[in-house]
Amino acid sequence: MYKIEFALSGDVRVAIDANSGENLLELARKANVAIDAPCSGNGSCGKCRVRLVQGQVDSASSRHISEEEYADGWRLACCSTVSGDAVIEVPDIASAYRSRMKVADLDSPEEIAIFEGLRTQMLAAGIDFSSDLTFLPLTLSAPTLDDTMPDNERLLRAVEEATGCPYEKIILPYAVLQDLSLVLRESSWNVKCVISRDGDRIQIRDVLPADSDAPIAGFALDLGTTSLAGLLVDLKSGKILAKASGGNGQIRYGADVINRIIESEKPGGRKRLQDAVVQESILPLFTSMLHSAGIEARSVYRMVLAGNTTMNHLLLGLHSDPVRMEPFIPSFFHAGYLYTRDIGITMNPLAELIVAPNIGSYVGGDITAGTFASMIWNKPEMSLFIDLGTNGELVFGNSEFLMSCACSAGPAFEGGDISCGMRATDGAIEACTIDKETMEPALTVVGGGAPVGICGSGIIDIIAELFRCGIINGKGKLIREGRRVRRDEHGMGSFILSFREDTGGVKDVAINEVDIDNFIRAKGAIFSATTTMLTSLGFDPSVIERVYVAGGIGSGINMRNAVTIGMFPDIPLEYFHYIGNSSQTGAFAMLLSSEAREKVEELGRSMTYLELSNEPGYMDAFVAACFLPHTDAALFPSVDI
Repeated sequence: MYKIEFALSGDVRVAIDANSGENLLELARKANVAIDAPCSGNGSCGKCRVRLVQGQVDSASSRHISEEEYADGWRLACCSTVSGDAVIEVPDIASAYRSRMKVADLDSPEEIAIFEGLRTQMLAAGIDFSSDLTFLPLTLSAPTLDDTMPDNERLLRAVEEATGCPYEKIILPYAVLQDLSLVLRESSWNVKCVISRDGDRIQIRDVLPADSDAPIAGFALDLGTTSLAGLLVDLKSGKILAKASGGNGQIRYGADVINRIIESEKPGGRKRLQDAVVQESILPLFTSMLHSAGIEARSVYRMVLAGNTTMNHLLLGLHSDPVRMEPFIPSFFHAGYLYTRDIGITMNPLAELIVAPNIGSYVGGDITAGTFASMIWNKPEMSLFIDLGTNGELVFGNSEFLMSCACSAGPAFEGGDISCGMRATDGAIEACTIDKETMEPALTVVGGGAPVGICGSGIIDIIAELFRCGIINGKGKLIREGRRVRRDEHGMGSFILSFREDTGGVKDVAINEVDIDNFIRAKGAIFSATTTMLTSLGFDPSVIERVYVAGGIGSGINMRNAVTIGMFPDIPLEYFHYIGNSSQTGAFAMLLSSEAREKVEELGRSMTYLELSNEPGYMDAFVAACFLPHTDAALFPSVDI
């Protein structure tokens, strides 16, 4: 038995006993030490880098660790086993999910425009943009020896008189009854109830002193495979009280949903995956937002969740293996009535958990919510909605019909599967141009500081610029030499975007041929899914009149560059619109509006789901699209090849 110490940031150390031969990554998971492992430990991504500070471990050689780095103690945790006592440094790397939590500013003009635009379009579509949760002020008569009516009946009679709702249709739950007598007396019988209406019924959700300044708040969460984005909202005014983003702690069990499903089916796996997203990811995010807004958890009465089908299952602790096994049947499309307390999230005792409905095994609530936010269901023109995330999901149609499909794009659009990839947070390269003659790049970095990694929009720009400048060929291989082109001992080429000596960073920020190949496959999946879905309907890209691109991959996408690399069809650029995190926007609408929730439920039931794996031409289309811009150059007449 040996002792392994994991040295974390902030001088935190976690010690665990280990047997000889035990895998270092699995040991870290057992000790609840977060190490990025997008490939779930198969040695392909190179993200689980740790440094051997003291002692010894047995490590297989890897193309991800240079000889110089190996001599400095760097190892891949998934390729290392215990062979003695050791101290292992776990770096706080750019893509590590725990280092990426951020409470954001509330005055982004782009986001304000998105939310206001949605509000305007909803009203134009006849959808009320107001909450069914409201305050009802009441002044009750105090009991006397001559008036011995019990507290609950006294309250119910007062609500009946104020609202006209019959006594027998007013619901007073146990959670409110518990403290009712105390609140009534401490407030001298002047109170305000938090109520909600459901048809001809009223439910009393809370009873507060009349002078309480606590809001009626709600929590909207976009639960992505790689990242989370939350909004804390005042449901009376519609004002956003706080917003924050962070990483999904499940990423250490794999960057894609298949690896996570496999992990969840191991003994104790469902609990591990649920804890990783609830206890380690959502709760810290939620707590930080409460602190920022200066309110208590009890004031949050509703949570709306928009996530893909697998994320919904793993969050709820359900068996998810059938999602990945033919005939691909999930536990639910519509989850029904849930409470946040069911999954260990403490809010108001009666806080409901509303899950945006799934459409298929690989098209989930993030797409129903996003489709609602795009408003393509209310427009006559043929529109294509694309959500760029770990899975690429697409919806095509108009006000008469909608068809959806999903492709396994991998995590490249959110920085996964990319050696220097990261989400679109401070330090991420989000835009790039390259001088064709000198090969010198000009970088735009989120937050304006030194670059530490590359986010999705930056990767699109970089690959497009490398291709435009003739630095890479159609297969993504480096074909020019220069001071920014390096090749390792295995012959793999890299293009250096930022030298560590210039920025004081830990390592160069670069993109290598494996990264480029991973991204070419991701963009190929998007384009082939688009053409396959259109072909199944008897259409081609020329029928598309609008394209709405969503996903938190940067402040925006250079659509010209996305067409140049063959990710989007070569149609007029004015057809393209970037609409940000549509899943979060749709969850925001569902949080505030019962009519929006009903519409999202309707979209989930009415949308046709196309299973690409059953389409005979899909794989051929995918292989053809794994080239810059495409093996059929005639599909991209505007691209100078």
